[in-house]
Amino acid sequence: MTNSHVSPLISRTMNIMKLQNFVPAGNCSRINTTSRFGERASWFRPITIMKVAEQSSGLVEDETLAQKKRELYMAVEGINRGIFGMPSAQKIEIENLVKQLESQNPTPDPTLELEKVAGCWRLIYSTISILGSKRTKLGLRDFISLGDFFQTIDEVQSKAVNVIKFSARGLSLLSGELSIEASFKIASTTRVDINYEKSTIIPDQLMNLFRKNYDLLLSIFNPEGWLEITYVDDSMRIGRDDKGNIFVLERSEDDNNL
Repeated sequence: MTNSHVSPLISRTMNIMKLQNFVPAGNCSRINTTSRFGERASWFRPITIMKVAEQSSGLVEDETLAQKKRELYMAVEGINRGIFGMPSAQKIEIENLVKQLESQNPTPDPTLELEKVAGCWRLIYSTISILGSKRTKLGLRDFISLGDFFQTIDEVQSKAVNVIKFSARGLSLLSGELSIEASFKIASTTRVDINYEKSTIIPDQLMNLFRKNYDLLLSIFNPEGWLEITYVDDSMRIGRDDKGNIFVLERSEDDNNL
């Protein structure tokens, strides 16, 4: 019997049987949708595209953040936090990276999740600058070296402590620190108001070196005012204060400063 003598109903039945023999039973996600000619079945394409997009969107976003953070770490390397000045082009590059991270902040309401803000942080970049006569008066040009800057935040007591490390040459490499304590109050979902409470310098020999210009030193590092927390994740925090300064900090294991 030739195909011309087969009824339309029988012909359709035979085609369905051929299709069933071609497609293995089971979950549709296991179906090999590629023909021997290398073309994917057209009816399957939309479903495949949607599933890939749903599964990969979060990974792409996370990788973008990770890449921007790597670029920022590379940009601030070797500039001593920018406190003693830096080329304007480099400053623009850093602040562009900061803005890109801020636009993808994974914690949009940080003051509602203060446990993510709490703990010890180390400053890696700031637009605070100590230049010219300020640097000379404080002895930071030749005699005294500025070390690490730590900030420890206690969300239970609403307290913040800034610790700035110093070392002095010529005095058996005397080392010490300026400690500034402040309290804070939540002003909005992203902002805190900061009130200065007290400060100390240890040891006494270091205080003697700074005594004449202590007010100048305090005016540079006093955090009083308000701070906008513009980015925070498990390892990095970015903030902007009422004086127009930017601060980029990384989480630190050194939590003995409080």
